[in-house]
Amino acid sequence: MKINSARQAWHDCNYNPAPGQTSDAAELGVVVQKTERGPTANPAIHGALAGHIQSAIARLQFQLRAFGNAMYAAEPSDDDQEEAEEAVFNLACSWVERMTASKRERAEYVAKGVFRRYRYMHQGGQSSNPDPLIKPEVFRAWMKEEYEVELPSAAWGRDWAPFVQLCFDACHDIDARALSSIGGVINKMKEAA
Repeated sequence: MKINSARQAWHDCNYNPAPGQTSDAAELGVVVQKTERGPTANPAIHGALAGHIQSAIARLQFQLRAFGNAMYAAEPSDDDQEEAEEAVFNLACSWVERMTASKRERAEYVAKGVFRRYRYMHQGGQSSNPDPLIKPEVFRAWMKEEYEVELPSAAWGRDWAPFVQLCFDACHDIDARALSSIGGVINKMKEAA
C-alpha cells in the first residue's frame, strides 16, 4: 500500500490482495504467470499500514465516517451515502436563517444532488473532474429527471444558487474534517519511518 494521500489511503485500506496475486487475479480467480518474483512481505506491510488507517476511520464521528466512506471507500454502502447526504443537508441548513417547509423539502434533494456532484468532481481523490451540472438549467433538468423535483428558474440566483453554494461548502467542510485525522495518522507513520 503506497500512501500518497489521505483519500487514496481511505480507498486502499480495505483492499487485501492475496499473497502473490494482483488485484485482477484475485478478482478473476486465476493466477497469470508473470516474470516477477513470487510472494513477498508486501501483503503483511499492506495489512499493517491499512490497520492504522482503518483504526483512524473507525474513531471518526459517525457522519464523518459515513461521508468519507461514501466518497472514498472501495465499496461504499447505500447507508453511507444516505448519511453523507443528510450530513450535507443538515450542515447547509444550519447556515440558513429560515426556510419555508416547501423549500426545505426541495432543499433536501438539492443537497443530495450537490453531494453527488461533489463526489463526481473528487472521484478517486484526484479532484480533477469538472462539475457536469454547473449550469443552473442543466442542474434543474437533472433534478427533475433524477428526483422528480422541480426547481423554478425564476429568481434562481436569489432562491437556490446560495443554497447550492452552501451545500458545496458543507461538502468541503465535512470532507476536510473527515480527512484531517487520516492525514494526521499518515504524518505520524511517515515520521516514524
